[in-house]
Amino acid sequence: MAESPSQSGAQLVTHQSPGQQAESDLTSLIFEMSQQVQMGMENMLKMVNEIDQNSVGIKEEIEKSKDFAMEKKRVLEEEKEQFQKAAYTILDMLSNSRG
Repeated sequence: MAESPSQSGAQLVTHQSPGQQAESDLTSLIFEMSQQVQMGMENMLKMVNEIDQNSVGIKEEIEKSKDFAMEKKRVLEEEKEQFQKAAYTILDMLSNSRG
């Protein structure tokens, strides 16, 4: 009857010296930790990319709002000038009709 790889691996573990067992345990621990760190780094990279994409969208919205506000200001300035001209015209008419 052939041994399965896990059984032969278990038998190898039992035949290892305490120093070899400790080294094997440390190697496994370091490998697992490096895998977790790598997954964490990949997740952080994804989040950084999402943040970059969102910030680009936010900057575009801010620029659109700024452009809209500038256009609105220009229109209001033109309307103000028109009302001032109309008011001066009326004042001139009133002062000329009294004179």
